[in-house]
Amino acid sequence: MKIDKRINKQRQVRAWRVRKRVRGSTVRPRLTVFRSNKHIYAQIVDDHAGHSLVAASTAEAGICPKGANGGNKTAAVKVGQTLAARALEKGIKLVAFDRGRYRYHGRVAALADAARDGGLEF
Repeated sequence: MKIDKRINKQRQVRAWRVRKRVRGSTVRPRLTVFRSNKHIYAQIVDDHAGHSLVAASTAEAGICPKGANGGNKTAAVKVGQTLAARALEKGIKLVAFDRGRYRYHGRVAALADAARDGGLEF
């Protein structure tokens, strides 16, 4: 399926609209989410320094075994739990949640809830 340039531009505008309100800092880095049909990715980014501090995704073999479905809520929960554990190891507790262009629903909400249960504070 070919994606129209107009649709791509609309997606970028939605992502920028959310991102201009949610800024990460050294004290409170930004937890950003990207989801595709097969996988879900999450990372904690320090916008001031411009680099990623912690990341987790279903593309990793430890989180989602090869051949398993990485595009469902169960996998999103595993990513959220793993990301929270890795963040706490590095001493990160406070984050600003950046859902990007996605609605806070389904896999995105499952990942956020699992990260909260893991010890992160939004």
